Amino acid sequence: MNRMTKLLMTLGLMLTATAAVAHPGHDVHTHSGFLSGLMHPMMGLDHLLAMAAIGFWSIRQSTAMKRGTPFFVVGGMVLGAAIAWAGVNMVGVEMGIAMSVLLAGILIATMAKLPAIVGGTLVALFMVTHGYAHGAEMTEGASLMAYMTGFVIATLAITFIGRGLGTLMLKADNRITRALGGVVAVIGGVLAAG
Repeated sequence: MNRMTKLLMTLGLMLTATAAVAHPGHDVHTHSGFLSGLMHPMMGLDHLLAMAAIGFWSIRQSTAMKRGTPFFVVGGMVLGAAIAWAGVNMVGVEMGIAMSVLLAGILIATMAKLPAIVGGTLVALFMVTHGYAHGAEMTEGASLMAYMTGFVIATLAITFIGRGLGTLMLKADNRITRALGGVVAVIGGVLAAG
């Protein structure tokens, strides 16, 4: 089985996986902050696309940006969640999330290369809105550390799947990469308009 097949199978499983509930009628999120945190980033197309697109885009960036992207992603997520947990009201979160998808798609479609400081700041700002949403939607009574550990692991997994796909696409015709970016940007535009 080649790497592309494995990557696509992994992505498919992540998109279709559901939680196993041994005791029907009970909310799985109240039993495991970790599981709730792990599943939250995978349950929304906006989160999946933004994280995967950022990973995909980062592959064509400078070495510093490639290495730093996972840290920028997680740092932004944790900062956003901390803002929510501190009780600070952040306006425009949903629009910020949709715009992160739109802009990540544009970055891919245009094959934009940014200095690491600019790219890292942009990625972290994108992820603050996602982290805020994750923090605000944490299930009451869930362990904060378990929940955060779950969403950090899921975020990194999605980002690295995007990076894996981006690496495979380095050998493909650039028009395919641009088209994929265009599709992501259009979806981001639809999310922003909705």
